[in-house]
Amino acid sequence: MTDIIAEANQKALEIIQNAQPTLVGLGIAGDTLPGMRKDLILHAGPPVTWEKMSGPLRGAVMGGLIYEGLAQTPEEAAELAASGKISFDPCHHHDAVGPMAGVVTASMPVWIIENKAYGNRAYCTMNEGLGKVLRMGAFGESVIQHLRWMEQTLYPVLKEALEIHGEIDLRNLIAQALQMGDEVHNRNKATTSLFIREMAPSIIKTGASQEDKVAVLEFLNSNDHTALNLSMPAAKATLDPVGKVKHASVVYTMARNGTEFGIRVAATGDRWFTAPAEIIDGLYFPGFTMEDANPDIGDSCITETMGIGGFAMATAPAIVQFVGGTPQDAINYTKSMYEITLAEHPIYKMPSMNFRGTPTGIDIRSVIETQIRPVINTGIAHKDPGIGQVGAGVVRPPMACFEQALEAYVELLEADGLLE
Repeated sequence: MTDIIAEANQKALEIIQNAQPTLVGLGIAGDTLPGMRKDLILHAGPPVTWEKMSGPLRGAVMGGLIYEGLAQTPEEAAELAASGKISFDPCHHHDAVGPMAGVVTASMPVWIIENKAYGNRAYCTMNEGLGKVLRMGAFGESVIQHLRWMEQTLYPVLKEALEIHGEIDLRNLIAQALQMGDEVHNRNKATTSLFIREMAPSIIKTGASQEDKVAVLEFLNSNDHTALNLSMPAAKATLDPVGKVKHASVVYTMARNGTEFGIRVAATGDRWFTAPAEIIDGLYFPGFTMEDANPDIGDSCITETMGIGGFAMATAPAIVQFVGGTPQDAINYTKSMYEITLAEHPIYKMPSMNFRGTPTGIDIRSVIETQIRPVINTGIAHKDPGIGQVGAGVVRPPMACFEQALEAYVELLEADGLLE
């Protein structure tokens, strides 16, 4: 039995280490995402109903309905969302991921990432920037107008530019950024800079107006989180094939919807193991406190699931100015993650750790044995819809998710005759 589990986990680990996530194009969600349609709204985290949605997720859904022209006011949008005429489903069920509220509607542009090693694809919307944005639950007129600019100006320019440039190796991009001070979840300054260097000449070569080219370059330059929406689907494309490895105890999804935290494990396939999401310990913007915070939300911890983000904080000491703590705390976070993972990544290496690879392959057995939960750095959304981001910090999944997963894993092993 031990040999079978070890072989399964080794296979899962090889899938993660051999993955080749590559940016291959852009498309519109309704034409690109599997199963996407006009009356379907995708969201971050495990499944959740409108009645149980958190404030920021409700706000993002309302904004999405207004953006799609299905409602004209927030009140109309809330009524429509509660009517049963709109369907909701996790991004993860449609090969996608979404930061924070993670709302995806049919008209939104998406990045298309292909794992060249295994042929699977993953998708993510383009990043809006910081502040009052849809993913943080804001839905005012400025939010909707910005989304329309992204669809009508940013998307066509970047789509044409990428066609001129050709595919971009995101594994290489992430590996470089990790050696330049990013952990590639909440610190993306190097990653975004590298992406702009790749794309700028091709943006200039597009047939867009000079005004639009300048606007696109200025927006990319002003938004350090541009690359977050590339690293997230890169991580998902890396991890999805792990979900097909029988008997492996490796986590291939961590996600939260603002109400619950959920994980999925290779051996148990598409089954979610959930528990109430926790409040984030972090730094708050002036005028806000922990009392204003919504519980943990977003698909962005797919980066930690792959072994970057919070797992790679040692290589990004400056991140503590955003999420709190000290540079030594960042190193300690990374060191502790080696206790619950199978190996070090051969490509994603950290100079500050003597070029050790990032901790890779979360093993539910090790999480239970050590009682060390994965560390995640993340933004903090206001608990009420319409307000937006109020800070950033560090959080961990509820241990109950891993306890449930281990119980199900043991039952599976027993059913397969691998336990006496």
